[in-house]
Amino acid sequence: MKLRNLPVVPTFVVLAAVATMIALGFWQLDRLQQKEALLANYSAAQGNDIPVGYPQGDSTIEAALYRRSGFDCTAVSSIRSVSGVSAKGRSGWAHIATCALAGGGKGQAALGWSNDPKPPEYSGGLVTGIVAPGGRIVADPPLAGLAPLAKPDPKDIPNNHLAYAWQWFIFAATALVIYALAVRRRL
Repeated sequence: MKLRNLPVVPTFVVLAAVATMIALGFWQLDRLQQKEALLANYSAAQGNDIPVGYPQGDSTIEAALYRRSGFDCTAVSSIRSVSGVSAKGRSGWAHIATCALAGGGKGQAALGWSNDPKPPEYSGGLVTGIVAPGGRIVADPPLAGLAPLAKPDPKDIPNNHLAYAWQWFIFAATALVIYALAVRRRL
């Protein structure tokens, strides 16, 4: 097969696609390093028992994740029940209260765990615990007579970037092989 016999436009399209897939593979490898650093920061924060102020807004949640915090729930506007896992690893219901805060604004507290989806009676008070992704506090100790929920753990955050990188590199190699077979058959 001679290079001058190659179709120009399809060859350019395939090579551009392959270059893009390889670039995406290297981007995923870069994301892998960033995610590993982020998870290391979260693990370090998890071992820090010095409480932080309750995060007010998305920009402050990142610095407070997996650290102890708290707020004064002056009024409960709602309690919702979502699937949750107890500290003993049992499946059931996590009960999450949306509260008005003493200094203004709103906060969310995962009050605790139960087998019953019916929200517990809870009228507010001091909430202390661990800041989970999303900014809610997982109450520790649990409130409203509930059992403890599993504590938020950075090990629960997936880090699939190496697999994604391999996936992009395999896509690029597959595209080259398929194109080579198609051109060989055509010529």
